[in-house]
Amino acid sequence: MSASKPLIAITTYRQPGKTGVWEGEFAMIPGDYVEAIERAGGTAVLVPPQPLTPEDAQKLLSGMDGLMLCGGRDVDPARYQQEPFTTTEQPDTRRDDTEDALLAVAIESWLPILGICRGAQMLNVHRGGTLIQHLPDQVGDTRYQKGGGEFSMMGVNVEPGSSLSDIVDGSTRIEPVAMYHHQAIDQVGEGLIISATSDAGIVEGVELSGHPFCVAVQWHPEKTLDDLRLFRSLISAAQAPTRS
Repeated sequence: MSASKPLIAITTYRQPGKTGVWEGEFAMIPGDYVEAIERAGGTAVLVPPQPLTPEDAQKLLSGMDGLMLCGGRDVDPARYQQEPFTTTEQPDTRRDDTEDALLAVAIESWLPILGICRGAQMLNVHRGGTLIQHLPDQVGDTRYQKGGGEFSMMGVNVEPGSSLSDIVDGSTRIEPVAMYHHQAIDQVGEGLIISATSDAGIVEGVELSGHPFCVAVQWHPEKTLDDLRLFRSLISAAQAPTRS
């Protein structure tokens, strides 16, 4: 095993932005994600949305020790055979395509994977699952996404015996977690099992059965960096002897 820190590929936004006097299209991600990987003992490598053949994705990830899919815009409903609601964001199909290609390689090669918010949804859709396009239509309020960048702090229930349960030392409850999502997993994709739910029964965590480490959560652990267990578990999986 090398003594160097594991390299974690992090997917990013690619959209219009501005910094200083410069305005244009930027490839970027909130720094909290990078900070989380740094604090957990890894090195973050940003991967912007771009055209990737299966061979491109394979070559890119062959130099990585783990993959983290971050939050962002709604996944294109066409990917799960639905028409978009009026509340569904304009899709970023370039990012959808990039993450889909990376997931295919990472799952096949048993590369450790951590999905966050959109990342959990993207994993589910990649495995043939569907999404609830607008949670307020189902739960009757905006408790999961207040808007204006204000995170909702609440608890989630953890499924005993799951990988997530192992990560949180066997606890059946995690709180507080930072929520900011108006969509959620509906029909669970092939091979995925539910590992966490909200008190209202909304799916908040899934993991891929049979994979050494493929864990995804709907909340934003990068917003509560006093608890690094998810990120440290990703780094630990990336450092496992089977990754040599």
